[in-house]
Amino acid sequence: AGGGAQHVMLWVAAATLPGLAMLLWHFGPGTLLQVVLCIGFGVLIEALCVLARGRSPLPALRDCSALLTGLLLGLSIPPLAPWWVAAVGMLFSIGIAKQLYGGLGANLFNPAMVGYVVLLISFPVQMTQWLPPAGAPGAVSVDFPAAGQLIFAGTTAAGNTLDGYTMATALDVVRANRLTLTETELLALPPFDGGLATGWFSVNVAFLIGGLFLLWRKLTTWHAPLGMLGALALLSFLFHAHDPDRFAGPMLHLFSGATLFGAFFIATDPVSCATSARGRLYFGIGVGCLLFVIRTWGSYPDAVAFAVLLMNLSAPLLDQYTIPRAYGHGVRRRKSS
Repeated sequence: AGGGAQHVMLWVAAATLPGLAMLLWHFGPGTLLQVVLCIGFGVLIEALCVLARGRSPLPALRDCSALLTGLLLGLSIPPLAPWWVAAVGMLFSIGIAKQLYGGLGANLFNPAMVGYVVLLISFPVQMTQWLPPAGAPGAVSVDFPAAGQLIFAGTTAAGNTLDGYTMATALDVVRANRLTLTETELLALPPFDGGLATGWFSVNVAFLIGGLFLLWRKLTTWHAPLGMLGALALLSFLFHAHDPDRFAGPMLHLFSGATLFGAFFIATDPVSCATSARGRLYFGIGVGCLLFVIRTWGSYPDAVAFAVLLMNLSAPLLDQYTIPRAYGHGVRRRKSS
């Protein structure tokens, strides 16, 4: 069982590499440092938690689930967030959301998204300081030494702080201006290029390629991604058709923020998602609907983590009503009182 889990975890990790490459291209080497930090803290916390139970940590570490959780959280954190952000995030991801429930296979919630939500609620400034993507107006190049200095010391050798490098993401701009600007005026602002979010479009396409690879390798199924993306596309299309100056269209929703990363690498978590094929489809539809609602009327511009965690709560109920009965077993009837 451990070898099978390790096999799946490593292939899923490999499928994130196109997205990681695009994040490095557009946002610099800080993302790689965040991934390394999250993986390192995750492995350490996993080992300490298992040791605290009086067991050897080697079997738990060998399944590579801590590595994958750290990778997913590291990809979600802004590239120049302080180092302790990764430490706190992995403490909640591994120590609370995973080990407190009993370890791999027993957790109710997606561990990486628990850590992300805790960080976003607790440290909103650090978690929203994204660099301008390469090619965007005002974009600056942050090399490896400067990224390390900003992450570990908060300033560069020249005394520059993170505030001088960051700008609002495309979804931040949409949320802040959707009631005051028309669609044409909104898409003329710096985060957009021809109606698409600069940089984020190629990042999402890269994660789409990784997701299609997982489908091709049959390491995941199409149900949750299709349900999520289909529901998000349909709702955004209908509302955009009704009032295009107030509601963003499907292309912006699908190719901005963490949409495709969430569809193929977060919503498909086999432990916290529904079990049956029909249940996974309904799970994905729920994630897509919640994602649109929170993005459109909520306080958080990119709500993938919130949508997934809310649907994690419903996964047992979905399983109860969608897992097919075994052959030969009838419907259980209540005894009359």
